[in-house]
Amino acid sequence: MSRPKSATIRQQALEAVLTTRDRIVVTSLDDVKGRATVYTPQPDGSWSGSPVPLPDNATIDAVDGDSAGSLAYLTVTSFLDPATLWRLDTVTGAVMPVKTSPRQFDSSRYVVEQQKATSPDGTKVPYFVVHAADMKFDGTNPTIMYAYGGFGSSMTPNYNGLMGRLWLDRGGVFVLANIRGGGEFGPAWHEAALTTNRQRAFDDFAAVGRDVIDRKITAPSHLGIQGGSNGGLLMGVELVQHPELWQAVDIEIPLLDMVRYEQIAAGASWVGEYGSVADPVQRAFLESISPYRNLRPGVRYPEPFVWTTTKDDRVGPQHARKFAARLAEFGDPYLFYEATEGGHGGGTNIDETARTSALEFTYFMRKLM
Repeated sequence: MSRPKSATIRQQALEAVLTTRDRIVVTSLDDVKGRATVYTPQPDGSWSGSPVPLPDNATIDAVDGDSAGSLAYLTVTSFLDPATLWRLDTVTGAVMPVKTSPRQFDSSRYVVEQQKATSPDGTKVPYFVVHAADMKFDGTNPTIMYAYGGFGSSMTPNYNGLMGRLWLDRGGVFVLANIRGGGEFGPAWHEAALTTNRQRAFDDFAAVGRDVIDRKITAPSHLGIQGGSNGGLLMGVELVQHPELWQAVDIEIPLLDMVRYEQIAAGASWVGEYGSVADPVQRAFLESISPYRNLRPGVRYPEPFVWTTTKDDRVGPQHARKFAARLAEFGDPYLFYEATEGGHGGGTNIDETARTSALEFTYFMRKLM
């Protein structure tokens, strides 16, 4: 069988494959937007593809296919619509929603846009902006910008009821940045930011921040950033490298001491991603970007919210504790919280998750609104 043509397009990344009796369904990302295509075998041995008409600016996941029939099932999720199960007849091409998760906020007055920022090396970095349709581009909109940028994980549109009710409904804007290190454009997008090339991911994020400012979506005094785990490392780097760009920095369950990360919790298992201090070149790079190592007295940093969990056995709470202690040593303002339960996910039950979410949104509201 020849490879489906859509998987070879530069802007696309293959996600998953389903099979029915005589069709193949391929889900993919096209410029970070979910797509589904039905492939039909032709008499000459080739395959013809037909796009499935599903909502745009969404994430499409393969669920299951009937190997003895023609039906396949997909889920579609977006910033404005909760997960919906769709039934696809791969022979007729007919699609229809079957079941939808409950809505948690009224999304009718919001829109989603995709923009692109230019990183210092010329790479175009896409990002999504979720905002009220009547938003004024005057630089005053409180904005939360999120990214991950590691381990080949793609950050795609997702439904977040808390973001809707506690942020968008209060006049906020949400930005999702698709920086290098993720898998939004396939393995090459991930590999571009491995080990000593990781500064590219940090530069991409700063470029998106500058772009939302240049477009007058917001301004540094109203711009907050958020990320956890590897994204927490990203937040620490952005705090240290570009303190002038942000008013609020939410550093969740982070890696921050990159010179000693291999000796903390599961850190040694991530050498392929970050590099090792055993390699002189990689050590020099890790020293140059380590947020803990590069904090400096006398610099005016935005007051960060640093939080972790006592039982985090993946990243380890040491990173956040040491970082907060260094800020205290320098007399810099900071907020620190450590949950005593829960692992790397940040909570073992709904109550704990609700508490940390409340702390985060309260922090952003006080800093940006």
